[in-house]
Amino acid sequence: MHPAPSVILFSTLSGLGFGFLAFLGWGAPTPSGWVAFFLWALGYGLAVGGLLASTFHLGNPKNALKAFSQWRTSWLSREAWASVASLLSLSPVALSDIFGLGLPRLVGQVGGVLALLTVFTTAMIYTQIKAVPRWHHWLTPVMFLGFAVAGGALLSGHAWAPVLLLAVGAVLWAVWRVGDGAFARAGQTMGTATGLDRLGVPSVFDPAHTAGNYLKREMIFVVGRKHAAKLRMLALVLASALPALVLILPLGGAGIALAGLMHLAGALAARWLFFAEAEHVVGLYYGARG
Repeated sequence: MHPAPSVILFSTLSGLGFGFLAFLGWGAPTPSGWVAFFLWALGYGLAVGGLLASTFHLGNPKNALKAFSQWRTSWLSREAWASVASLLSLSPVALSDIFGLGLPRLVGQVGGVLALLTVFTTAMIYTQIKAVPRWHHWLTPVMFLGFAVAGGALLSGHAWAPVLLLAVGAVLWAVWRVGDGAFARAGQTMGTATGLDRLGVPSVFDPAHTAGNYLKREMIFVVGRKHAAKLRMLALVLASALPALVLILPLGGAGIALAGLMHLAGALAARWLFFAEAEHVVGLYYGARG
């Protein structure tokens, strides 16, 4: 599928932001004063900035408000409600940390769970799509949640952050390993796509469209194997290995900042591949898989 920059930024930044907000809500760390203001502002900035980026992929951004009306059937709508619920529930905790109000941490713990629930609903937007076999399995939400938890632990300076970052690398490898054969295992061919498989093996004689259209622009994108292999290695090194190594070194806050930038760069590369390597079955109608 075509890797739209707005969707890449949305899913990456919001995941990192809500992951960090979850740790702040749980009290790991428990900052105060101006430090609390900066950390909470960073978490909210990443989360809200990511959500706002998603609206740029809409034909009419004003329609974003309509997402709240379909919560019974739409994971996108559930994500909208979960994000608002988590951001609102964590705001009193943020104010308590900044101004030293002493609010019970139970409120923050609930907000932290809602933050991760928001990341889960984001993942399910893609996991539910049967037409994209590479996404349609349980490792997709594990990957989204893994990035959120590891990124949040990293920004929080949590002792388990290096281990969680390495775990993200293992999950990424598993996602690619399973995803590479997902389309073939789904058994989708041009015959099943057109309903002509009972008559033989069909082939495209003439394209359905003589000009570009929405489906070809959004659903069909082919990335070269060599290019994908390089990006996978870059994603593993930057999102997992290098930041884990940096955090082990006694660099203090500077190390967390450096590791955070590396992890973000690697996460963006991994998320670009998440979309670029996804093969939508609609490509079969055009004699292409991409």
